Amino acid sequence: MPFPLFVFALPSESAHHFDDVPTLYTGVGKVNAAAVLMQYLLASPEKPSVVVNCGTAGSPHHAPGAVVQCRGFVQRDMDVTALGFAPYQTPFDDAPVVLPATGPVLPDLPFAVCGSGDHFVTSWPPDAPFDVAEMEAYALASVCARVGVPFVALKYISDGADAAATTD
Repeated sequence: MPFPLFVFALPSESAHHFDDVPTLYTGVGKVNAAAVLMQYLLASPEKPSVVVNCGTAGSPHHAPGAVVQCRGFVQRDMDVTALGFAPYQTPFDDAPVVLPATGPVLPDLPFAVCGSGDHFVTSWPPDAPFDVAEMEAYALASVCARVGVPFVALKYISDGADAAATTD
């Protein structure tokens, strides 16, 4: 029987509220997220009905304490503009700069575009094509797109992605 799989970077993000459902912890960052989720999906005898990523994000566009549903994902630390590629575009990859979400829509939550990268944001990039920043969702969305599993990400806004982010 298909089941939802809840994915977090760290156990502290779930606070034991998901102990009774299938839950996966990947560790921090895009490499850990992609490797652990792909390993799980390849080893699992049955694919989940949907992968639900929950975690924290910073944003100057959404208030701390808000929960947003990410409907698009950007690899925010990909920069090959010196070779003529568009900002945030992965060279020689068919994926668009903003990878769309493939999971169900939760209409009661505000939508956001999520920028994933392997650095903690304390200064918002100018002209960013995303409005929340975190470290795993793009990689998880990419893995799910490759194996045909619906994906949705819900992010709790923990800080303003600014100079005060480290203390927020």
